[in-house]
Amino acid sequence: MTLRALHDAARRTLDPVHFDYLAGGTGEERVLADNERAFDRYLLLPRVLCGSETRDTAVDLPGARRTAPVIVAPTAFHRLMHPDGERAAARAAAAEGVVLVTGTAATTAVDGVVEAAREAAPDPAVWFQLYLHPRQEVTEALVRRAETAGCTALVVTVDSPVFGRHTRDLRNGFTDLPPGYAAENMRDLPGAPPGSLIDIPMSPALSWRDFGETVRMTSLPVLVKGVLHPADARLAVEHGAAGVIVSNHGGRQCDAVPAAVDCLPAVVGAVADRVPVLLDGGVRRGSDVAVALALGAAAVGVGRPVVWGLAAGGEAGVRAVLGALRDEYDHTLALCGGRRNTDLTKDMIVRRGETW
Repeated sequence: MTLRALHDAARRTLDPVHFDYLAGGTGEERVLADNERAFDRYLLLPRVLCGSETRDTAVDLPGARRTAPVIVAPTAFHRLMHPDGERAAARAAAAEGVVLVTGTAATTAVDGVVEAAREAAPDPAVWFQLYLHPRQEVTEALVRRAETAGCTALVVTVDSPVFGRHTRDLRNGFTDLPPGYAAENMRDLPGAPPGSLIDIPMSPALSWRDFGETVRMTSLPVLVKGVLHPADARLAVEHGAAGVIVSNHGGRQCDAVPAAVDCLPAVVGAVADRVPVLLDGGVRRGSDVAVALALGAAAVGVGRPVVWGLAAGGEAGVRAVLGALRDEYDHTLALCGGRRNTDLTKDMIVRRGETW
């Protein structure tokens, strides 16, 4: 089943309000649309007579050696999309050899996600995404929880000083989870009664100092997600980031920013190979993966398509999405004369309509 077919199946399957939560963005959803459209502005210029019958597409990422160049980006509330929720996604990612990033807003606690991943692979790579909490003891409790569960890296999302205004959710009145669902990682944290939940806060007062303190409180590699400006990429490295994820939050925060892929080359240049740079946003085809890697990304994150697959077919649906992207990418790499990911280089990218 194609990604488009899985998208349509998810739309038929889900409560329309929940589908709008998954599909929607902020404001007029201009950035949401441009994330995908931007890939049409980049063309691949293949090399010939230099390929191989077999290709090595594995990449080394922080806390994940020899993994696929596609990772499952953090997305919230999987149990709204399928009864098995995050557990199904974790088993699928582990079976496909793909890093899964589970997050603060997961409807399954992080230890359950890692446990499910281990049902499908002996040593899966699961990263934990978190928002820095204004109270450091809460941030530290979440970090310790991820460590104890067996996560291999942390991903700190930094592009959310305030909540994005999601047009469809506001129209639908979807401002809280229905009974029986919760952001389970926010349960039993410091300052709250036993068994109770605290909110996921957003704070514009958080700073690079707070990020640096988080890096120092753990031995796990810490990536930073939500960087668009090259100066912020340099600051991330200076404050101990083990990787930088170029992302505009899937078009769910500010509706006046560039497409993520358009920001990628400048961030790659700013980091200058000191840490890996990943891209998150708008990837829908294996050729999109190839474009991102040619522009300097070490790997790409995929969010909405994974959840389409989850809604349409549970674990099997997620495996179908990840398998299709990996297969399409390998096929594109072969067509470009590549033997490995690093054979895709910036001189193989041209902009549509430009002379070269």
